[in-house]
Amino acid sequence: MGFGGISIWQLVIVLGIIILLFGTKKLRNIGGDLGSAVKGFKKAIKEEPEDAKKIEQQEKDAAFEEETKPAAKQEHSTDQK
Repeated sequence: MGFGGISIWQLVIVLGIIILLFGTKKLRNIGGDLGSAVKGFKKAIKEEPEDAKKIEQQEKDAAFEEETKPAAKQEHSTDQK
């Protein structure tokens, strides 16, 4: 017994029909395109945390700059009095 009641012979027949309809070259190209798409997806997933860390660091830097700017303005205002 195969997958969900489908026998091995039924799978072979379906595969044979697909090869007759599309041909081996087109199936090979589809396989290559699918493989490169999966590789690109995996690469994007690996790069995402690095990008997120950079954005988080930029946000922290911007917040720190915002905190220090009002303090600098207050110091200048007390110096002028």
